[in-house]
This record gives sequence, structure tokens and C-alpha cells, in this order.
Amino acid sequence: MKDTVILINSNGMGRGDQALQHKLAAKYFELLMQNADLPVAICFYTDGVKLAVSGSPVLEQLQDLESKGVRLILCSTCLDFYQLSGEVQVGIVGGMTDIIEAQTKASKVITL
Repeated sequence: MKDTVILINSNGMGRGDQALQHKLAAKYFELLMQNADLPVAICFYTDGVKLAVSGSPVLEQLQDLESKGVRLILCSTCLDFYQLSGEVQVGIVGGMTDIIEAQTKASKVITL
């Protein structure tokens, strides 16, 4: 996983009930933390940015990942679109250039 980038483009994981999507995302991030090798970055765009703002049910897990050195990149265009720029709680606000850079440097890209 150390040369891997994860892309998150939804407000949770999978499709279905929002509560289930949040529960799955929380579990995924918790289990990811147990790996010795963590991804180099997690990029959030479209609805995915909602996981890194105030009120997100996975903020604690994302803060833990960030504290372990995982770079969390949030799409500024998406935050602006949803009027969430002032609500960011974790990660860095970047642009599509930052997301593309992370992808091109990765040996593997996983979209959830």
C-alpha cells in the first residue's frame, strides 16, 4: 500500500443507505490503520469531500490516518461547489493538479 493512492468520490462507501455507507467507510479506515503499510495519499472529490468536513462520521479515523503520515487531499472546486470550504476539519485543500500529481506518482490507484 505504501505507493498507493486511494480516491474517494462519494460520501461513504458503496451505494445504498447513507448510514450504511458511512458505517462501511468508518470500518474500512479503521482496518486500513491496522496495516503496517499505509497509502501515500487519499484524494477526496465530488461528494467525497463531505467525509472531511464538520459533522462527518469518519473524522476521527481520517485524523488518525493523517497523523500517521497519509496525505489527505480535498478538491477545492468540490468544496466550493458544496459551500463547504469553511467546514474542512482534516486534510489539505488542493486542486485537481494535486490529485493528478498524486495519481501519477503512485504505483497503484484504488477508487472506492
